[in-house]
Amino acid sequence: MKHIFKIVAILVAISAIWIALLETSTVPRSYTWLLPIYLVVALGCYGLFMVGFGLMFFPTCPQEAVLLQQDIVEAKEFLAKKGIDVGSE
Repeated sequence: MKHIFKIVAILVAISAIWIALLETSTVPRSYTWLLPIYLVVALGCYGLFMVGFGLMFFPTCPQEAVLLQQDIVEAKEFLAKKGIDVGSE
């Protein structure tokens, strides 16, 4: 529930800033109407960057890979004892 309040607070703050820019003449009105579109595009670019960054530096776990291979071998042996053919590599 706290996360929802945080998102709503951010949206209210952004809306207040946008309305203030519309009411004042610090930024031309033609640019001010495009700010929500720029915000959505900027958030999309940020999201794509974070996904790409996360994929570039995805942690590898060699110890876990070895343990997983051991579990696979144990599972194949168990199934072979039960008479189930799991195939070979």
